[in-house]
Amino acid sequence: MHQRTVRISSLYQHSQHDPCTQPHQACLRVVPFTLGNTLSISSRKIAVAGLAAASVVAMLAGCSAAPKASTGTTTSKYLPCVVGDTGGFSDHSFNQLALDGLIAATKKIGSTYKKVQSTSADDYAPAIASLISEKCNIIAAPGFNFVASVKAAATKNPKTEFAMIDDNSITLPNVKDIVFETDEAAFLGGYAAAAYSKSHVVATWGGAQYPSVSIYMDGIADGIAYYNQQKHANVKLLGWNEQTQKGTFIGNFTDQNQAKTVTQNFLDQKADVVIPVAGSLYIGAAAAITGSGSSAVLEGVDADIVQTDPKFKDLFLVSILKRVDTVTTAAVEQAAGSKTFNNSTYIGTLANGGVDLSSFHDFASKIPSTLPAELATIKAGIISGSIKVASPSSFKK
Repeated sequence: MHQRTVRISSLYQHSQHDPCTQPHQACLRVVPFTLGNTLSISSRKIAVAGLAAASVVAMLAGCSAAPKASTGTTTSKYLPCVVGDTGGFSDHSFNQLALDGLIAATKKIGSTYKKVQSTSADDYAPAIASLISEKCNIIAAPGFNFVASVKAAATKNPKTEFAMIDDNSITLPNVKDIVFETDEAAFLGGYAAAAYSKSHVVATWGGAQYPSVSIYMDGIADGIAYYNQQKHANVKLLGWNEQTQKGTFIGNFTDQNQAKTVTQNFLDQKADVVIPVAGSLYIGAAAAITGSGSSAVLEGVDADIVQTDPKFKDLFLVSILKRVDTVTTAAVEQAAGSKTFNNSTYIGTLANGGVDLSSFHDFASKIPSTLPAELATIKAGIISGSIKVASPSSFKK
């Protein structure tokens, strides 16, 4: 395995078969990373492995239509790269999804990849600079924290392409903005939480108050409000006020002890469904539940936590999905197979499959029998526009 050391972290070049997974291979593991955001796609369609073709076409077709993957021969010299935030590539959430999507793309195009892990905010610019020096063709940057560094690097290096996930503020020809209308999927998650709650108290809290975080919380609030309206109920939401845009935040995406403390505070207020919008900090939330003997459950965000971190499957009612992995794969494939970089913004929605709600897994037999049908009807209403989701952080406003 080819390895170089840069001052911010270890930089790896990988083949389709990661040496770190092979026996008798010397290999250093990077430190995990966290935080998240979105991506951009164009008017052609793409088939993505692991999903039915129809689902993939739908996912990439909304707002700006899907790019078409190259069917010709792609040179193995094409080098996709990803930069990691301080939470780590093994966060079982947003950052891991970005890396997984990049790896899936390299397998399709027959390429290698490189990744760099930041250990602090001071590392963002040097991390990106190190990947540019390695002649990366496209660099995926997952998370709002990277916006300033990506904009500066893209301006200075117009031949390097970037996939800026979870932000749409950069308008440069070599930057593809990728964002997700997660309030739509979170509306479903909020409704499901209200329907499941026995105490009629649901709580949510965030890692840091970024638009990519608060948009989830807005959707959760809207979903609970809709449940109350439809069922003449009075389920309360703790931790977020959509009208004032004020709520409970840890201030970072790494402090598991604080995550545990905040969750315990909500458990003490009778919350029996807790929805952390904070990457891997669901681990601290889970510790609060198990440590207190509470019967409360969690909802995941970004990834289907039951699949990415199955040891917690007994605690997760459902997950609110942001398909960063699939969209990253599509963006890299498109860039590798096209002579002209498509920088049109991609907005993931329920309509195009960029966001969704996971299966209820082990809780399928514990939810109200009418809930799946109700959620299907609500989803169709959101897609048609008959049910409004109006987050101040919406990318469609």
